[in-house]
Formats: sequence, structure tokens, C-alpha cells
Amino acid sequence: MKFCHQCAAPLIVRIPAGDDKPRHCCDDCDTIFYQNPKNVVGTLPTHENKVLLCKRAIQPRIGKWTLPAGFMENGESSLIGAIRETEEEAGAQVKVNGDCLYTLFNLPTINQVYMFFRADLANLNFAPGIESEEVALFTEEEIPWADIAFPVVKSTLEHYFQDLQSNNFPVRMFDVHHGEDRSITTKLISLSNS
Repeated sequence: MKFCHQCAAPLIVRIPAGDDKPRHCCDDCDTIFYQNPKNVVGTLPTHENKVLLCKRAIQPRIGKWTLPAGFMENGESSLIGAIRETEEEAGAQVKVNGDCLYTLFNLPTINQVYMFFRADLANLNFAPGIESEEVALFTEEEIPWADIAFPVVKSTLEHYFQDLQSNNFPVRMFDVHHGEDRSITTKLISLSNS
């Protein structure tokens, strides 16, 4: 950034009072611009023992397969964003039940956080959206494993098919650095009045 979005004055990079990180600051109107990680949200849409995947029609990784996901928009929750992205990329309607957060990936080297939610297809009426060449249901054996677009998607799929055997789907959180992931398995805690 070179100019203030509020008053168009030139910006300088400095550590504001009370902060510990350099920020883009406007000394004319005293605005501080914070740059925070972007959230990528998506679903793991399933039907019986199959998972719905999208073949990417855009970069990055055009022609590779992925779960329907994209950047969260302002004014929406992570789950609502994931459902919206599923509709946009796969033309699919999904149902989610309660504890549906499944995997969360922190990627500090690219300033992104990925969240995937387990969901059931509401029906089998799905079709490629503008960002997808093709949309299809796959069993574990049918998944084009060599053509999965992103490591976070591959990891989510691998854990899903492993957990499907026991029908136990714990929430998993990963910190991903330099191509390696250090995983922490977490337990979803639900609070009740009982």
C-alpha cells in the first residue's frame, strides 16, 4: 500500500504506539491499516461412501481436483461461507449437522487459515460452477489422488476415509510450515445446560 484509503495521503510503515509490529500508517488522518490472515472455507460434501470433488477451471492448479472452497466474505460466518462456496463451485446444496467443523489448517507462511466442514449432500443435483470444469462423486478408490490440487485437501480426504471406518470424526488442527505439517488432534467441546 502506498496511499491511505481514507484520505489518499502517502502511507509510511512504522510501529504504532502500543503495537509491536510494523503497520502501514497515515500520519495525516491517523489511520492504521492492519493486514490479517485470509480465511479459506469449504465443505467436505458426502453422499453415502462418496465425496464430491471439483475439477478447477481457474488458477492456481487448473485441471486439478479439490473440495469446494474459497475465501470467506465480510459479513458471513465461516460455515455460511463454506456453504456459499459449495453452491458456487459445485452447484450443490448441503445439509450440516451440529459438530461439523472437521479440519483447520494454519498456514502462517502464506497468511491463510483453511477450514473444512463435513456436510451431507441434500440431493444429487450438482453441476460445475464458473470456477469448476467438472464436479463428480468419488469413492476412496476412485479419487484421483495424484491430481489433488492442494495438500490441505489431500490431508482432509485421507483423514475422512480413515475416520469413516470407525464413524468417529474428531476435529483436527494443523500448523503447516514449509511443506511439513505438525498436527494437533483436538476434541470438540460442546457446552450444555445439563
